[in-house]
Amino acid sequence: MSEKNVLPFNPLDKKNLGASVAEAMLEQTAQPLGDLQPFTGVGIYAIYYRGDFEAYRALAERNKNGAFTAPIYVGKAVPAGARKGGGVGAGSSRALYLRLREHTESIAAATNLQLEDFFCRFLVVDDIWIPLGESLLIAKFAPVWNALIDGFGNHDPGSGRYKGLCPKWDVLHPGRGWAEKCAIRKETPERIAGEIVDYFRSIAFPASYHILAPSQQP
Repeated sequence: MSEKNVLPFNPLDKKNLGASVAEAMLEQTAQPLGDLQPFTGVGIYAIYYRGDFEAYRALAERNKNGAFTAPIYVGKAVPAGARKGGGVGAGSSRALYLRLREHTESIAAATNLQLEDFFCRFLVVDDIWIPLGESLLIAKFAPVWNALIDGFGNHDPGSGRYKGLCPKWDVLHPGRGWAEKCAIRKETPERIAGEIVDYFRSIAFPASYHILAPSQQP
């Protein structure tokens, strides 16, 4: 009977270091998205929903009573023009706060969402770990606004660039003025809402919101 070759856990492995960053973000206290005060730094974040929009019922159930175990969106913010891994401008940048403020404004503009139903966790972190931390969180939770409903994180494309299709997010949650200038897409809000319900039926929500095993958590 041959022996099984079990590799030892290496805490300094790149993926494990990235996972520890993602884990640290998940350990932050969730706070109302609309109540954020200005701060400096770059990093990663997760947004949670616990309202009564019917298509998100399965998600909201997992975030009620302060649980916040299933993000609706995961993202990152890096310093503008910074060299990857160099940390240039990261210390004085307000990129993370400003990115979250952009999301606040998008949600507040939507005619069928309530800002008070949204919460967030975020972590200011050295920019070298931002992409890996974000990708691990998206892979873990497959948030619906990352995986299925495109457009939440989009910016106004600007004058002369409105020939692209209106993002699915804006079809389902109308209100952003710039999106109304984009080309109409064939999907209806009802069809997109149905896709969301089917999506939640097809995925298995993680049994634990942790990235690392208990013995590996920082």
